[in-house]
Amino acid sequence: MKEADIALARLPQADGILKPRPIVILREMPKYRDFLVCGISTQLYQEVKNFDEIISPNDSDFARSGLKAGSLIRLGFLNVLVRKDVLGIIGEISAERHQRLLKNLSGYLMKSN
Repeated sequence: MKEADIALARLPQADGILKPRPIVILREMPKYRDFLVCGISTQLYQEVKNFDEIISPNDSDFARSGLKAGSLIRLGFLNVLVRKDVLGIIGEISAERHQRLLKNLSGYLMKSN
């Protein structure tokens, strides 16, 4: 498992139930090598413009993503997972998309209100 991989992991849903969901591995965290991940959803209407990112079948990295339909990479749905909670890798996103996601997230975190 590595950064930019798309994997399946059990994530808590709004009702508290853990459900296998696709995720993007954003960063491997220091010391214990846990993963900072964000969820992926097919609910494209939830997109936060200039923050989240849609990956669609027309994108050059879609075929290797392992996703079945156009999807929303949700930077607002973050989790830190231990390696054993990652069920398996299904694909990956491009290095360019991965860097854009990190830039969007870090830019938001650095904003002053």
